[in-house]
Amino acid sequence: MISINKPYLLLAYVPIIELPQVDEKMIANSNQQQISAIAMASLAFAACFAVWTLVSVIGLQIRHELNLSDTQFGILVATPILTGALLRLPMGILAERWSSRNLMIVLMAFISLPLFLFSYASTFTHYLLLGLCVGASGSMFSVGIHFVSSRSSERSQGLAMGIFGAGNLGAAITNLIVPLVIIAYGWRMAPMVYGVVLLLLAFLFWMLTDSDPQRTRPTRVVPLKEQLRPLADARVWRFGLYYFFVFGGYISLVLWLPDYYVNHYRLDIQTASFLTLMFTLPGALTRVLGGWSADHIGARHVNWSVFWVCLVCLFFLSYPPTTMTVHGIREDTTFVIDMPVWLFTVLVMVMGVAMGFGKASVFRIVYDYYPERMGVVGGTVGMVGAIGGFVLPIMFGLVADIMGVRSSCFMLLYGVLAVCMCVMYYGISVEERRSRLQEAIRNNFLKEDSDATSG
Repeated sequence: MISINKPYLLLAYVPIIELPQVDEKMIANSNQQQISAIAMASLAFAACFAVWTLVSVIGLQIRHELNLSDTQFGILVATPILTGALLRLPMGILAERWSSRNLMIVLMAFISLPLFLFSYASTFTHYLLLGLCVGASGSMFSVGIHFVSSRSSERSQGLAMGIFGAGNLGAAITNLIVPLVIIAYGWRMAPMVYGVVLLLLAFLFWMLTDSDPQRTRPTRVVPLKEQLRPLADARVWRFGLYYFFVFGGYISLVLWLPDYYVNHYRLDIQTASFLTLMFTLPGALTRVLGGWSADHIGARHVNWSVFWVCLVCLFFLSYPPTTMTVHGIREDTTFVIDMPVWLFTVLVMVMGVAMGFGKASVFRIVYDYYPERMGVVGGTVGMVGAIGGFVLPIMFGLVADIMGVRSSCFMLLYGVLAVCMCVMYYGISVEERRSRLQEAIRNNFLKEDSDATSG
């Protein structure tokens, strides 16, 4: 046995451990894979979002062919949104249990089939049934958000999800491309073109993306009850309400604005689709900036600012065309208050920009509270938002038929936003009160512990 009198001499017997050198090439390849994955996921989501909103444009032709009422048209354009909404939670659960990458590939291949059949439909019932099948494209968000979140660092989650969420640009693609296809080949060619594009993207996604990271693959099968436990938290549904407005309101206006321009301002379908593009395009692109702002400023501050901007815009958009007569001493004076199309478009565009920020900030809040449950919680919040995209267009049609006022759709959105702001204010107040109470209890405990120690 070796005896050493001086302990510091033990250092001489400690083997020298060489630290592993950082492989810059490996890091570069990893970053390249992340960029490729996020880019392909965003492209796939954009294509699915374009499919999800396809009926908003070709529905104008179907409405003319079948002579549909406002309510029937609202049901027609909202039907695909229903399936996408209801499937978001189940698809989020599957994304956590299986492979989000494989789910995205299978989903794109599946949706292409009803798209091909859509071109041969002839009755209102056919369009509704196929619309339900096509609507599965809306569930791509729940799968994709898990796919992107698992491949992004914690500090850049808002930006990564914002880039992916910019796939809402698909609505702008529909407003831009589909009218051109209708002019050249008729509306029945548009679903077939979309079906071919989805099949091609499914193949490219399979070729250009890697399998899910090892850390996202469950080592054990998580019981469904445990997986759904966060849904018992009222906070999840509060976030869902916010998304009901910023995303559901966005989708509902994407579906409703072309018809609004055609019937209120007497524009042709090409001009109406182009002006709708002024809403859909900023609402999609600013989602990236919204994600960055949520990372650096704070998601809650961004969301509250979004609500105030939308409240001001909706106040003016809700005002219907009005004729006011002032009875003077000698003669009457008549004033006509009617918002010109350019001002209407500007206000709608500003609201689209705000909604883009809001969509990104809501999901940054979700990640802040539930980073390990982005599939389930994100799917639930996305589901509630998409249900807004289904319910609101139908409500738009109903209130328009009942009130006989076109701007009643904006009155309805104004009411929804007022509820969201009241709930958010109350939720923030409760959280701050709880935080102050916990801080007081903690300080009191520390004081008592200090007194006991000194005593």
